[in-house]
Amino acid sequence: MGGMEARSRQTERVVIASNRRARHDYAILKTYEAGIALLGDEVKAARARQVSIVEAFGQERDGEIMLHGLHIAAYGHANRATIHTRRVRKLLLHRTEIKKILDKTKESGLTLIPLSMYFENGWAKIELAIARGKREYDKRQAIAERDANREIARAMGRRLKGRKG
Repeated sequence: MGGMEARSRQTERVVIASNRRARHDYAILKTYEAGIALLGDEVKAARARQVSIVEAFGQERDGEIMLHGLHIAAYGHANRATIHTRRVRKLLLHRTEIKKILDKTKESGLTLIPLSMYFENGWAKIELAIARGKREYDKRQAIAERDANREIARAMGRRLKGRKG
């Protein structure tokens, strides 16, 4: 019995889609994990990785957080007559988390963006971030810093190789 409990606690995370551009365009302040309400054929399309979260954003509606702009392609074998690939989808969060997120996003310049979508133990989840948009000079500074760190790592690598040889 002890082995079965340990196995059920392990989390298997299968990333479906990620918004790599978000970390470049936004300064990430805090991240949250939320479930996402999907229909049956949307789940199948998501498992086939037919998802794009690049244009998606979160917004409050009637005290809940909804995800706009998430594109899930139509599943080929679906029986539904009308398929809305960009419909508004409900995010599943605890009431206290919703309140915290809404309080933060009411501040000027902060927005709610998805960073990645994944399946965890069979459940569709989305990683959300409260973020502030970067200005052009912030982006250039981040690129310069990354290049400098890369150059330092190369120099250290050469230096270490020279000692061994």
